[in-house]
Amino acid sequence: MKLLLAKSAGFCFGVSRAVNLARESAAAGKDCVMLGPVIHNAHVVEDLKGRGVGLAFSPEELPDGKTVVIRSHGEARRVYEYLEKRGLSYIDSTCPNVSRIHRLVAEAEAAGRRPLIVGNPLHPEIVAVAGWCDNPLIVENPEEIARWLAEAEENRDTPLTVVCQTTCTAEQWNSCVDFIKKECTNLQIFDTICSTTYRRQSEAAALASECDAMVIIGDGKSSNTRRLAEICRARCGRVFLIEDASMLPLSALAGASVVGITAGASTPAWIIKEVCDKMSDEINVNEESFAELLEKSFKTLNTGEKVTGIVTGITPTEIHVDLGAKQAGYIPVSELSDDPDVKVDDLIKVGDTVETYVMRVNDVEGVVTLSKKRLDTVKSWEDVEAAREDRRTMEGIVKEENKGGVVVSVKGVRVFIPASQTGLPKDVPMTSLVGTRVKLRITEVNRSRRRVVGSIRAVQFEERQAMAEKIWSDIEVDKHYTGKVKSLTSYGAFVDIGGVDGMVHISELTWSRIKQPSEAVSVGQVLDVYVIAVDKEKKKISLGVKNREENPWAVFTKTYSVGSVLPVKVVKLMPFGAFAEILPGVDGLIHISQIANRRIDKPGDVLSEGQTVNVKIIDVDPDKHKVSLSIRALLEAAAAAEEEELRENLGQPDPIVASSGETPAEPAE
Repeated sequence: MKLLLAKSAGFCFGVSRAVNLARESAAAGKDCVMLGPVIHNAHVVEDLKGRGVGLAFSPEELPDGKTVVIRSHGEARRVYEYLEKRGLSYIDSTCPNVSRIHRLVAEAEAAGRRPLIVGNPLHPEIVAVAGWCDNPLIVENPEEIARWLAEAEENRDTPLTVVCQTTCTAEQWNSCVDFIKKECTNLQIFDTICSTTYRRQSEAAALASECDAMVIIGDGKSSNTRRLAEICRARCGRVFLIEDASMLPLSALAGASVVGITAGASTPAWIIKEVCDKMSDEINVNEESFAELLEKSFKTLNTGEKVTGIVTGITPTEIHVDLGAKQAGYIPVSELSDDPDVKVDDLIKVGDTVETYVMRVNDVEGVVTLSKKRLDTVKSWEDVEAAREDRRTMEGIVKEENKGGVVVSVKGVRVFIPASQTGLPKDVPMTSLVGTRVKLRITEVNRSRRRVVGSIRAVQFEERQAMAEKIWSDIEVDKHYTGKVKSLTSYGAFVDIGGVDGMVHISELTWSRIKQPSEAVSVGQVLDVYVIAVDKEKKKISLGVKNREENPWAVFTKTYSVGSVLPVKVVKLMPFGAFAEILPGVDGLIHISQIANRRIDKPGDVLSEGQTVNVKIIDVDPDKHKVSLSIRALLEAAAAAEEEELRENLGQPDPIVASSGETPAEPAE
């Protein structure tokens, strides 16, 4: 026969603390009495009685003058009030995990929420938890939740805070949580299963799957011991729950080739050792005792050290971590990450292995406060120092503007960036960087003064150099780039096409006639440009913006011809005439002799820039792309039409006939 021993067995921290408090009080000469069995184990209770610790089953049975030992399961708030009213001193050995549930339900009710407790309503722990609120809802399974929901439609909208018995199985808890998430709309859910219980149950399930038989050591009244038996029975055909070595069914185990052994949280080490020794003697197996294994499994934790654990639960306020120690580990959400925008679910999940930093060890409450953020910061300092040595680029979030620069958070480390190293133009305020993610180079690290200096500009320069090399290596005429307008001059615009600046002449910005580049583009504007010419030796690039496929002259010749009449806009006055825009990119000249049907001294006597006038196309030079326009032709045509209309109205002869030289006939006498 082969024996497989569970790694976790016997007293958990809460039980061990309760028993030790009772024993120490008795040893100190205090006249103590337990209010109910301090733990669910008859052997331990009898041992305490032998040390002079009495037992009462209700507050009313407590004798005057005694020191009351409150059991590990805890008591309702009214019990504490009763003890104080009677003037009875007490030693509170409530398990810290249970005390936390008391606080959760009390705070929930104070906030107008109804506590929903998953667990056995008759168990002392649940009775105590229910005593810290006035109107709890206690359920054991999803069916009971469904019955409550069916009682009234408004129950589905009731604000609920959901907790569970510390010895609840994961299956029971998950089934209730999955159901209530689908049915209710206003939930706060806290997984309050004890991490030690969770680890013990997980180990028991795995062990039972490998064994022919399982021996569970513990008191039959112990809830967590019965849970272990239930879990093992679901995976193993032969499961025996015994209280001590005298109940060991050796004959029933004789046919098993592999036997697993575990024990409940309220089982003392000496009973476990007795059972193991008896089994070892009978089958001649040399195995370490549970007491030895248990002692080895518990770590000693100290503030400031690095520890690794398994995430066993996640709540809105904290992350539960099993450290394999006597104390329960918790990471406050505020200590999880330095990034305020990160979501807990995106960063960590139940079952993950997490390395943390011990902030505080509270042996009285059995709690270890952990910080992943601080450990990350310690690691980040090491990473920052290495990045300076390696000249490696890092990333961070700009948190604030500081005197003479900005502060960037790089993995929790504050890095100061002088104004000259921000990479911003002088006229751009540094506040524009706040809240943005930037790349930077670490230039100085002084860990003793906690001072780190960096440069954004250095990274930008190197990136620009790399991009410039790539552009110069493959640039060619007609190739398109997406660029950003960097600056404007009177003759054009400089455009950054990714590490290299090119010039767009004013004539290449648009088909329309403009006086200044600012009429077509602005600094910072993104443009689609193409290469017109490139000189790699002189490092000069000429760029174009206007679309050559939309040549205005081609549009003009398709639309207009000599004799066409159309409205135009006067764009420039010259001594010899006026230029008018026919369409964007095509101008025509109205010669001074074609502006009016009379002699004028200058075009400005009749026209003004921006004025719209009707003209007639009188000539087109397709080779030189020149168009001659005339206002006078329209004026003369209009005058001739008016004169013809007047003659018709007066009955006068056609002027052509009158001037033919013929003598009109004499009138008849």
